[in-house]
Amino acid sequence: MPRQRRLDLPGVPQHVIQRGNNRQPCFLREQDYRCYLRQLDEAALAQGCRLHAYVLMTNHVHLLMTPEVAGAVARTMQSLGRRYVGYFNATYRRSGTLWEGRYKSCLVDSERYLLTCYRYIELNPVRAAMVETPGDYAWSSYRANAQGRADRLVYPHDEYAQLGTTVDERCAAYRALFLEAIGEDRMSEIRAYVQQQRALGTSRFQAAIEAELQRVATLRPRGWPPGKPRDSTLRHE
Repeated sequence: MPRQRRLDLPGVPQHVIQRGNNRQPCFLREQDYRCYLRQLDEAALAQGCRLHAYVLMTNHVHLLMTPEVAGAVARTMQSLGRRYVGYFNATYRRSGTLWEGRYKSCLVDSERYLLTCYRYIELNPVRAAMVETPGDYAWSSYRANAQGRADRLVYPHDEYAQLGTTVDERCAAYRALFLEAIGEDRMSEIRAYVQQQRALGTSRFQAAIEAELQRVATLRPRGWPPGKPRDSTLRHE
């Protein structure tokens, strides 16, 4: 069966998830996290991606990035994957794959869902009971976005930049967003769109994506065979 082509549009953010093969650890020591972030920075810069939020968990990573040109996210992930696997295998004297197949991704509606995806990503260590607050976790973008700490990887999206006119104002407004929990329904929605690699957003956003790419952007109904044609007017707000 042919691989499903990912939805991809320049200027439209993507939420990317890549997992370790068989959920095995991808990071064993501090130097591994640092190496991955350095290589991510280099790959994103070379390929034309702007990174807005990230978290490196023990056995998977979440990235929120916007491609400047078509295919930039895929090329970034391919370059990063090859380089980091080479580093990891050489460091730990192993061979073979590190990642669980292809990465998953979905397009993100900036106006309605982007800042929720920021929070979803940066709250991962809290949901995993690794830390009590997102600021306690070293390997995420939270300290940059919420506390104003320097992080050369993080490029503020326009939606984030509109939170305030100064760094302090933006950070304060961003921290305030974390006072409201992300509902279980919304978290399930984010996971489903990433898993099916569709467009997370309003019906208007999804219609625009479908018109531009001539591809289905909405979730496939449960039990619906992959690739089977359906009425694309079935949408979800």
